[in-house]
Amino acid sequence: MKSSSETKLSLLGSVSLGTGVMIGAGIFVLMGQIAELVGEIFPLAFLIGAVVVSFSAYSYVKFSNAYPSSGGVAMFMRKAYGPGTMAGTFSLLMYVSMVIAESLVARTFGAYTTRLLNVENSAILVPVLGVALIAVAYVVNISGNKTIERTANFTAVIKIAGIAVLALAGLAFAGFPSVENWGRSDPATATGGVFNFIAALALSILAFKGFTTITNQGADIVDPHRNLGRSIIISIVICTVIYTLLALSVAASLSVAEIIAAKDYALAAAARPVFGEMGLVLTVLLAIVATVSGLIASVFSASRMLAMLSDMKQLPQLTRRVDNPALVLTVALAIALTILFDLTRIASIGAIFYLIMDIAIHWGLYRHLLKQTKATPIVPVIAMALDVVILGAFIVLKYQSDPLVLIVSLIGFVAILIAQRLFMITHTDNTGAMHMEMKMGENETMGADNNTKPSDDMDMR
Repeated sequence: MKSSSETKLSLLGSVSLGTGVMIGAGIFVLMGQIAELVGEIFPLAFLIGAVVVSFSAYSYVKFSNAYPSSGGVAMFMRKAYGPGTMAGTFSLLMYVSMVIAESLVARTFGAYTTRLLNVENSAILVPVLGVALIAVAYVVNISGNKTIERTANFTAVIKIAGIAVLALAGLAFAGFPSVENWGRSDPATATGGVFNFIAALALSILAFKGFTTITNQGADIVDPHRNLGRSIIISIVICTVIYTLLALSVAASLSVAEIIAAKDYALAAAARPVFGEMGLVLTVLLAIVATVSGLIASVFSASRMLAMLSDMKQLPQLTRRVDNPALVLTVALAIALTILFDLTRIASIGAIFYLIMDIAIHWGLYRHLLKQTKATPIVPVIAMALDVVILGAFIVLKYQSDPLVLIVSLIGFVAILIAQRLFMITHTDNTGAMHMEMKMGENETMGADNNTKPSDDMDMR
């Protein structure tokens, strides 16, 4: 895409897109799922999750400052591991986790909208509404960067202000939750202790993962070497404040049993004691605005990443028979996931894929690019350790409670790995050399790509 300074995203537009993805579904649906795992201490899970994400964000900031690109994570993987199977596999994991997040947003939109319509049997209507939202996101995305930015800015103001009012009003009405009683809940809603808390952090991290989509704005943002990193940091800070305040407000307004009973629309249920029926309506409308903007931003970032993977020759050349084939394919995959899976399973699969990819990012920075990115080694090491512990606990938890999530995740990972390996073979010559030269776009900003060692290409194919 050709971009001039007049059509590129501003720092404000970038932050709006980043927070749009983060707030679009995470806080509206994951709060109930986390409360189901850890009980009344779920606000603490969001706060600790923010600390973990802060360590994780360091690697993305360093990569973004050094190699800004519309490929985002895909470019980071190529820089760290060289072009080939490993870079392609982990990049596609990130792409798939982004599409999974889109389906999570879409079904969240459906779940909250059915509350507004007072529909009891929503099994069919929720995915139908989700698919309709994805179609709207497609239309906005084909309208260009400025339309996307204006939409993101407008909806960001509405939802951040609305959620802040909801949180502060809830705290003013019900007061802060009684912290001294945390951990003394009814056995029927008691937590699984430290283990469940660690596992639940996988979901709280998922509520923040939208910051990674900012890395895909490299070719579309003004002064990317500075503004990408700044946008990541600002977005995480904003969401940490909002998530913590809102979680405390919900904890003060509802019991754990009530939160679990309404886990797909917990915020709407929490608004009723404070504002009555009008609060329910306003919260649902706020959720609709948030999910709409979140999906628009996520589709924007994911489609650009897919296009870059094709340009990198990590994927077959996308067809030119339709305009913006990466966008069309991204939307089609999101629609399929929205139809096939419920909210809990979508969130779980997305968390597993994201954490695996996140570990690969930190290892790539630590093992290969510390000097080039001027990174401090201890930070990615801490981030890796935290990811490994949280992912391990979450996998054990799902093995005990919902093994289908692990089966689907394993099948998806193996399918991506095999597909990447087979595709790499198609452009490896008889000497073992891989031909993965990239066609650079006129305005693509990604840094020199000539620092990848040929031996790495061979090893990673």
